[in-house]
Amino acid sequence: MPLLENHIAVVTGAGSGIGRAIAQGYAREGAQVALLDMNGNAAEEAAQEIRRAGGRAESFALDVTKREDCVTVAKRIAEQVGQITILVNNAGIARRNGMLGAAEAVIDDWESIIAINLTGVFNVTHAFLEPLRAGKGRIVNIGSIQSFVHIRSPSSPAYTASKHGVLGFTKALAVELGKHGVRVNAIGPGFIETPLNAGTRATNPEAVKMFMDHTPLGRAGKPEDIVGPAIFLASDLSAYVTGSIVMADGGYRAV
Repeated sequence: MPLLENHIAVVTGAGSGIGRAIAQGYAREGAQVALLDMNGNAAEEAAQEIRRAGGRAESFALDVTKREDCVTVAKRIAEQVGQITILVNNAGIARRNGMLGAAEAVIDDWESIIAINLTGVFNVTHAFLEPLRAGKGRIVNIGSIQSFVHIRSPSSPAYTASKHGVLGFTKALAVELGKHGVRVNAIGPGFIETPLNAGTRATNPEAVKMFMDHTPLGRAGKPEDIVGPAIFLASDLSAYVTGSIVMADGGYRAV
């Protein structure tokens, strides 16, 4: 029996990278998937790919920074798809301006990254909270190795702060929602090859080497490397797991 049969899952940032891979993995395990992305065309392409493979998927355009839009999309999904039982908060951005960079860039980084990576997680979770409570659902938030450390390669303090915040939010929700049967966990990816860091990989090989030298498995991750942990945390296999973060970083934090 598929691990996620009879579940309806919402995945944000599902048009590419980790979110797209998780949506595909959930569909393979029997879940009906609602793919949300700021790029509605990318979300629909990913949904079509799932449907061609025999899965069930619908797509919706969403900017997670817009709280009212999150509420509207939640209502549309309830009407058109059904009551969700799994939510994956994956949408996010990364930038590399340090605190000592140009003031305008530093400020823009802070406002944009916090709005998407942290407030966006709040907005989407709040919008879907009632069906998740009603269905004793599961929330999976995408954190990072930077939920614990600030990497030495160029990276904005806003990104590290946002991912620390995601982990804190995960723990707080797990405590509050546990009595309602809702489990809340996070995944901490390491260096995963996605469109989000394609520019860094192309132009900053020294930063990539730094990651690889610090990673015991000696390779960058693929989006598919996050799918297994995401399925585990959404399924009954993790029935007694909440308030935790599963690191999928090739051993980065062990060094």
